[in-house]
Amino acid sequence: MNSQKLIKRCLIDNDALETHPWENEYKDFIVMRHKSNNKWFALIFETENELCINLKCYPDLIPVLKDQYPAVKPAWHMNKKHWCTVQVNHIPDETLDELIKISFDITAPKNKKKLH
Repeated sequence: MNSQKLIKRCLIDNDALETHPWENEYKDFIVMRHKSNNKWFALIFETENELCINLKCYPDLIPVLKDQYPAVKPAWHMNKKHWCTVQVNHIPDETLDELIKISFDITAPKNKKKLH
């Protein structure tokens, strides 16, 4: 898989948006955000010739994923309790899609209940 295919996998909802917030040395980094609240749900980048994605995840699920998949690593430059880095081409597509969806849902805008 390449970064363009990964971006398409991340565009799972009308609220998903591809952004390129940096120039210079980080110009190839892609941040996937929610249009509605501007929160990140994915960071796409390459390191050591590996296509990677940082995804937000449930803290209790990250150690399970790391045990099950060697391609799931501690998050690169992000909070390691809530984020993980996935080497995209070394994990099943279905698992990757599920992790993208989890990250998208965790960072989605919260519905506020009206108080009566």
